[in-house]
Amino acid sequence: METNRSERVRRWLPVALVAVVTLALGYGLGALQFRPTHPSDSSAEAGFARDMSTHHAQAVELGMIAYQRGTDQEVKVLAGDIATTQQAQIGIMQTWLKDWGLGPTGDTPHMSWMPADMRGTGAEGSRMPGMASSAEMNAIRNASGPDVDKLFVQYMLRHHLGGIHMIDGVLKVTKDPEIRELAEQMHRNQSGEISTLTSIMKRLNVTPLPSQ
Repeated sequence: METNRSERVRRWLPVALVAVVTLALGYGLGALQFRPTHPSDSSAEAGFARDMSTHHAQAVELGMIAYQRGTDQEVKVLAGDIATTQQAQIGIMQTWLKDWGLGPTGDTPHMSWMPADMRGTGAEGSRMPGMASSAEMNAIRNASGPDVDKLFVQYMLRHHLGGIHMIDGVLKVTKDPEIRELAEQMHRNQSGEISTLTSIMKRLNVTPLPSQ
């Protein structure tokens, strides 16, 4: 009986070992196949997270200035909402970069991640659309009273229009579900705020700035 058992073990052991090895190889290949991959340093996803963080940072400053020093109540409420929402979104995008093993800044020029047919040319191509210039930022920092309200709605309308252009750019190329979800949320938020800004501008008799 013991001899027969030993014989069966010797007969089936190679088969069992082959099965174990096959399962192990299958698991290993499956793990490699389904291991999550992260965007590269030069990817559109990384470029969007970096450039939109910078773009948002200016909106946060504009929002805080208008919230603290504006005189129009509707402007103050909108400015506070924009500042808090976009600061939270900066946190999300910076967390992405950290999770991807990437730094907050890269070596590629601003906006180089955008689809070619949506980029500007020359110096314009590396400028983030809708951004207020240094002189314009100094103007609102030094403004007081109703001038703060007027400058805020002018700058923020142009800023949001530029931001939506960037959002459309990343939505055109990315397949990452997290990025698409946040970008679509940004698009909804900013589109609604553009309607509010346009209404406020009419009420305050403010003329929109030329688009960039």
